[in-house]
Amino acid sequence: MVRTGQHGLSNAVLVELDKALIHHELIKIKIGTADRDERDTLLAKMLEKSGASLVQQIGGTAVLFRRNKKKPVIELPR
Repeated sequence: MVRTGQHGLSNAVLVELDKALIHHELIKIKIGTADRDERDTLLAKMLEKSGASLVQQIGGTAVLFRRNKKKPVIELPR
């Protein structure tokens, strides 16, 4: 759904991340850097700025979740 490129975490990426989380709640992102420390730093910034939770990370691919409080998409068991 969202992919970071050579310019890292820009405002445009954050806007698209927010839109995707509002619409889908659960999204997959790809972080386009081979350096593990840089990738982890970018992911931490994304989580902090978006308010999302990390569900899973495998290499440069991560799955994020953020509940849409007004119109939930995913039904979670209670």
